[in-house]
Amino acid sequence: MVSPLPEPWRHHTIRHPGPDDHLPVLAVLDRWWGGLGGEAGSRQRALLLPKLMFQHFTASSFLVTADGRIVAFLIGFLSPSRPAESYIHFVGVEPAERGRGLGAALYERFFAYSAAHGRSVVRAITSPENKGSHAFHTRMGFVTEPGPKEFEGVPVQPDYDGPGLDRLSFRKDLG
Repeated sequence: MVSPLPEPWRHHTIRHPGPDDHLPVLAVLDRWWGGLGGEAGSRQRALLLPKLMFQHFTASSFLVTADGRIVAFLIGFLSPSRPAESYIHFVGVEPAERGRGLGAALYERFFAYSAAHGRSVVRAITSPENKGSHAFHTRMGFVTEPGPKEFEGVPVQPDYDGPGLDRLSFRKDLG
């Protein structure tokens, strides 16, 4: 069972996602990302959230609904290869819900889940161009890990997700 969300989201429902949530989550991504990248961007976002994430990582992931619509989600998992670590894979918050702390509440919930399962480090990545994501992760206590390359003064991991797909790599120590 997932405990309720604190104020101001008392009318929102939080639960673990399941396979039936896969397509509804994909359906909101283009609108939430403002069509970023056009059709190619849409495909990239869909590829980042395959159905397996909604089949095999449900216990460590969260979905928030209000009035029957998806308003936020966090897909994360406990690393099977690095027993001290967990990883936040993909997060989305409906634009109308942003700036009120819902994303932070999901991250805090994931931090608590990770710590309860013996994890002391949480990792995440974002694209170097996503200044909002970088600022959010910094506010949440993540540090940007050093990298061999820089983008606008920020250290970058080159080709992290494939050729030309550089990423910022974040780390947060729990506890």
